[in-house]
Amino acid sequence: MDRLRVFLTYTDDEFDSYYSEAGLAALQACADVVRNRTGRVLAGRELAEASAGCQVIIAHRSVAGSRDTFEHAPSLMAFLRGAVDISTIDVPAASDHGILVTRASTGFGTAVAELALAMIFDLARGISRTRHAYAQGQTPVVAKSREIAGTRLGILGYGRIGRQLAAHAGALGMSVRIHDPYVSPEELGRNAASFEALLAGSDYVVCLAPSTPQTENLMNRAAFALMKPDACFLNLARGELVDEDALLDALDQGRLRGAGLDVGRAADQKPSARFENRPDVVLMPHVGGMTVQAREHQTMDTVRQVAALAAGRWPEGAVNPLHAFRAAKVLKTPYTPQCQEKPSP
Repeated sequence: MDRLRVFLTYTDDEFDSYYSEAGLAALQACADVVRNRTGRVLAGRELAEASAGCQVIIAHRSVAGSRDTFEHAPSLMAFLRGAVDISTIDVPAASDHGILVTRASTGFGTAVAELALAMIFDLARGISRTRHAYAQGQTPVVAKSREIAGTRLGILGYGRIGRQLAAHAGALGMSVRIHDPYVSPEELGRNAASFEALLAGSDYVVCLAPSTPQTENLMNRAAFALMKPDACFLNLARGELVDEDALLDALDQGRLRGAGLDVGRAADQKPSARFENRPDVVLMPHVGGMTVQAREHQTMDTVRQVAALAAGRWPEGAVNPLHAFRAAKVLKTPYTPQCQEKPSP
């Protein structure tokens, strides 16, 4: 196979924040790289035209993988997402055109778990609230700040992030309760709790549940009504898990101490504007996983995927390999699960 040509969709600003020079150097070692120098997020047919002649597109999360792109990219054999979320990639359309879709593996578990702790500390001590009052020329009263040791943490969802958060919180002296219907009660042990009991008994509720049709608006008016009046709610999962009207009402009516949000229903899963400038909300614009270490993990996932394709192997993270007939024509072996690269330790 001739040397691969790879189109990197990241604008210069996105590259500085989400990719890396080390990743680019490693990518250039195994493929010819074409950068997006337009300064714009490319989409549809314009993306296809900008990547003309490239066999691979590495797409930042701002870039959708649309049918219009796939229809007008005759050389394209693989569309690689430099993130876990592929919700904006039209996988059926990619499959119709024989184009392989891949995703990066989860490398942000530690980053998100640590951000959850940072938000809990902020809410407990009133850091953002006090700073807001001070900036308004007020004399902040912090008598109601509290220590987190001895408080009760409820975790909704016991995946990689939830497990790390539980371990960190336990080490800090918090009492941890967990609800996850997909994890056996034996594994959760004495930390297991029903959804209702977890909400009613926790000082901090952290939502880390997966986004599915069944979990949409998991946190609704009834759920917030179950929470203690001095409890805090944090969402670091997906915006659609929370009824934002219900959360806003709970805050406005003083039925919650505060909230921490890294996700929401605004564009790119960012928290909605109506939560901005609220002293009782710790807000981050969907950057919970954006540490240097987490970013580099996902950057290097895309490099490993390109290296596998260049060597004629099926890459780790393949989403639709059984339908990727363009890739199958140039790779050396038919796809089987054993063909995929093993993730780095």
